[in-house]
Amino acid sequence: MVKIVAIWFAIINIIGYIVMSEDKDKARGRRERVPEKTLFLLAAIGGALGVMTAMYRRRHKTRHLSFVIGIPVLVLLNVLMYSYFLQ
Repeated sequence: MVKIVAIWFAIINIIGYIVMSEDKDKARGRRERVPEKTLFLLAAIGGALGVMTAMYRRRHKTRHLSFVIGIPVLVLLNVLMYSYFLQ
């Protein structure tokens, strides 16, 4: 179980980082964007650390209060979720 959770953690956070980064690139190019609920969904299912890392490294969505508050809350919930599954 530990191995599966570790693999999930790595994969979903990489995906979260990539999707958030691509949304930043799309915003710059004024192209069709990734819906905010998709970004929150990725964070909620375990990828909050990847989303938050991209958010601050790429300076994307840092002015949106829902992201500034919501993503760190989801990081905390992810920590609780992962610690539960790794017991």
